[in-house]
Amino acid sequence: MGSLESFWNEFSGWLPHVQLAHFLIVSAILFALGIYAIATRRNAIMVLMGVELVLNAANINFIAFSRYSADMNFDGQVAAIFVIILAAAEAAIGLAIVLNIYHRFQTVNVDEVSSLKE
Repeated sequence: MGSLESFWNEFSGWLPHVQLAHFLIVSAILFALGIYAIATRRNAIMVLMGVELVLNAANINFIAFSRYSADMNFDGQVAAIFVIILAAAEAAIGLAIVLNIYHRFQTVNVDEVSSLKE
């Protein structure tokens, strides 16, 4: 139990020293992974997951810049709430489109669906 306690003491001592750059690095990694998923995946659901990663990266930026701004306003939190609402609507509409494509073409691969009219 002593090792867990020492880990927690070390972690909690490091936690107050997290700066804006740490949040921006995490956000950049999430954004890069999201763009990679959008560009390379052929499955429509994986493309939607990549879009969600990009939106979450934007949320981290909004919250981080709001937290570390000089006037300490809540503009970043409000923008993040709107992005979360947008992401929920995007997920619902995107999944409905994917289900319709699967019902019509029997696949969710983006490359195999050449046209929506037959």
